[in-house]
Amino acid sequence: MAYANADVDRFEAVILPHLDAAYTLARYLLRDEHDAQDAVQDAALRAFRHFDGYRGGDPRAWLLAIVRNCCRRSQRRRAGRRWVSFSDLDAPPIHAAQETDAAAVEASNRAAVERLVAALPVEFREVLVLRELQRLSYAQISAVVGVPVGTVMSRLSRARKRIAATFGGQANEAS
Repeated sequence: MAYANADVDRFEAVILPHLDAAYTLARYLLRDEHDAQDAVQDAALRAFRHFDGYRGGDPRAWLLAIVRNCCRRSQRRRAGRRWVSFSDLDAPPIHAAQETDAAAVEASNRAAVERLVAALPVEFREVLVLRELQRLSYAQISAVVGVPVGTVMSRLSRARKRIAATFGGQANEAS
């Protein structure tokens, strides 16, 4: 299939600026940087192949819906496989001697929140990432996830409550 330069230029202008958002979503859904990279690459290729079907609207939401579907496909393929990932992201950060206790507490809190988000069921995790990290509206999230706006709001509320309840319990244990 041959593509005109105008089509390629339009795709690059409309879709490529949203690749960082695509990677962020894939990283949270798949919990592995290499799988996330593969999913985003697969999604970008699918988006390019089907760009003639893009009818306007929010290009980020359109791409994120494709990324979500690619992530789901990837999860189904590897459902039976289990392994431990050893990545640089798992390594503890090296801190300069002059860093204060406040920085250590902040890093600990950030890690705790990331663990709590990672532990959420995927339907809660994806709406939370789309809202809080990607700053999508409820309507945009609804389009990405394929559920009514009310369901998006309910899932987001439940995700926030689970994190708040668990994080609050962890904060009490630490003090």
